[in-house]
Amino acid sequence: MTGISDAKLEVLPDPDALARRVAAWLLAAATAKQDRFAVALSGGSTPRRLYEHLADTACRDSFPWSRAHWFWGDERFVPADDAKSNYRMVREALLSRAPIPAGNIHPMPTTPSSPEAAASAYERELKSFYGADRLDSAQPLFDVTLLGLGLDGHTASLFPGTPALGVRDRWVAAVVGAEPEARITLTYPALESSRRVAFLISGSEKREILTRLRRGDESLPAARLRPVGSLWFFADAAAAAFP
Repeated sequence: MTGISDAKLEVLPDPDALARRVAAWLLAAATAKQDRFAVALSGGSTPRRLYEHLADTACRDSFPWSRAHWFWGDERFVPADDAKSNYRMVREALLSRAPIPAGNIHPMPTTPSSPEAAASAYERELKSFYGADRLDSAQPLFDVTLLGLGLDGHTASLFPGTPALGVRDRWVAAVVGAEPEARITLTYPALESSRRVAFLISGSEKREILTRLRRGDESLPAARLRPVGSLWFFADAAAAAFP
């Protein structure tokens, strides 16, 4: 497993350069693999720029859309057309603009009776896609997992002090009470089952929390991540201007 101290750091001049670099990095990873390619997506403004670049002509004409599958790292328990929906953001930025087969899109469900029911449903979908009920480090669930970093050190919807941080026997968990909306999140085992995990971090407001993360401050949920594959930090200059 890869720890924070083993992570690779790339610093880009600004958010747009960051998005273009990660788009190229993702394209290279996808084209290097010959069979299906699974990505866990992140919400937020920085990933949105990435998705828009993937849908631009340069990437769109080269990406192996027919064998790429798109999953979500977390989602608010809101309707799919809600302004706060991560699915809606990705749909607007990427899914509606690229030739992605409908069967390759795997959003987290938000229509079941409860967040807990939605988490269970998504876990079943992941296990069906994976073809097993147990994760094998030699066969990661995802090829790429994209993550953000909150000002409190959360990633996906793994917030400080929430029960989901201790869940190791489930791939997906409900998170209730940490934010105004209930959420559904991949747990550490599912997030860690990836050939590549990349944090996308931009803005001077993220400078302090990124510094703490890179120092391995395990009071931060993001710092507890131990992927089976490689770990990357893609940051813009404002976020990476360490004191």
